[in-house]
Amino acid sequence: MRMIVRKLIERADDYVLVGEAENGEELLALFDEERPEVVFMDVEMPGLTGVECARIIQDKAPKTVIIFATAHEEYMSDAFEVYAFDYLVKPFRIERAANTLNLIRERLRMHPQATAIKQIPHTQSPARLMLQHRDGVSFLDMSDILMIQREERTSVIFTASGARLFTSDSLNKLEERLPENIFFRAHKSYIVNMNHIESITPYGRWTFVIKIRGLEQDALITYERFEELQTRFA
Repeated sequence: MRMIVRKLIERADDYVLVGEAENGEELLALFDEERPEVVFMDVEMPGLTGVECARIIQDKAPKTVIIFATAHEEYMSDAFEVYAFDYLVKPFRIERAANTLNLIRERLRMHPQATAIKQIPHTQSPARLMLQHRDGVSFLDMSDILMIQREERTSVIFTASGARLFTSDSLNKLEERLPENIFFRAHKSYIVNMNHIESITPYGRWTFVIKIRGLEQDALITYERFEELQTRFA
């Protein structure tokens, strides 16, 4: 696989190979050092498996594009549980992997084409959220909370004013305190305000990108959660 990836990188002007790892531990150390946008890995590796590494990487950086290349088709379901972009079964042709890189390039560069979203009706719900964070306590209007993202052991609240608030509260804990007619758990690492969703576009086979109005950062949503979200707007 390494030889194929090297050849792909040599042919692609906009990709750079930042490093190679012999096992799962080396892979995670290299990821922490380089923070690449794309990671190729096998499912079976010495030490930590590829799926275990993918879970750790997703917790640290959910938007990392993960591609598995393996001789074992039976791990495909495990791979997509960690939102793998693609699953290449060895032996595969270099053209097959090149097509995957082209799709990734399009996803990373594309301008979102809006998916029609209806404004959800406002029903009575708690108007404000009391949030304990690093700098003290804030009282946030629910309508001002655009998105909440989990980054390792911290939850980041993005607000309409452009402020970011950091709290140790988990997404599960925050989700319990947010009105479900306004907020939606799109992904294990994201909660979004449905009233601020601008568009949704594909990102890999089983994942989509949510563009939030007024926010540069995007959120991710799984295929299953996207189907659930559609019922909210029906």
